[in-house]
Amino acid sequence: MDRRDSHKNAQAAQELILSVETATLSGSVALTRGEDVLAAFAGDAKISHSNTLLKDIDRLLNETQVSLPEIDLFAVATGPGSFTGLRIGIATVKALAATLDHPCAGIPTLEAVALAAGPSSRTVALLPAGRGEVFAQLFSVTDDAFVTALDQAAHISPQKLLEKYGSFDNLLWCGEGAIANKSLIEQNPHWQIASQTSVLATHVARLALIKFHKGQLERADALQAIYVRPSDAELKV
Repeated sequence: MDRRDSHKNAQAAQELILSVETATLSGSVALTRGEDVLAAFAGDAKISHSNTLLKDIDRLLNETQVSLPEIDLFAVATGPGSFTGLRIGIATVKALAATLDHPCAGIPTLEAVALAAGPSSRTVALLPAGRGEVFAQLFSVTDDAFVTALDQAAHISPQKLLEKYGSFDNLLWCGEGAIANKSLIEQNPHWQIASQTSVLATHVARLALIKFHKGQLERADALQAIYVRPSDAELKV
């Protein structure tokens, strides 16, 4: 067997992962083979995921010349995030995986946000939660992409956020919620804000690959959203 054949066989042995992230307004999709990103792109924040997600997946497969049955694993961001977006993304992945009888990996959105910011001993991942509040969680992130939660995800006001993490020095803040609260975070000279990534689905895929290797996958019917707080309709009851 020559080197080219060995390379082809090595590629064939790597898992094809289709990942979906609809927890944020724009959302994103990605197709990866192992740790290599074959194609990925962000959605349009002005258009509902219900109108774009299947088209985005179709475009992804067309650009990579991959068919759905070839996918080894479906990954999806499970929240917290947009209620409607999460339901659309999870329902879509459930349908595709159940039809093909393929495994799934549900990835907490804030874990993917933390991973996207890079290695850090203390990373606070933030996503907007509406009404000026945020979803927040503290993590550590290693060089080899292992993300460890250091507390529980919370739905919190910016002021309470500063009270909660104000005693920590050298924090790395990341996510859309960090950008939205930049002026507050920059009051502490020891804190940094990571550059924002527009294609979170690639990091969802990377975390899904780790779960794949650990044998921690799920069946489609076991996928559940992480909401952290009640919906607006429930709050009015």
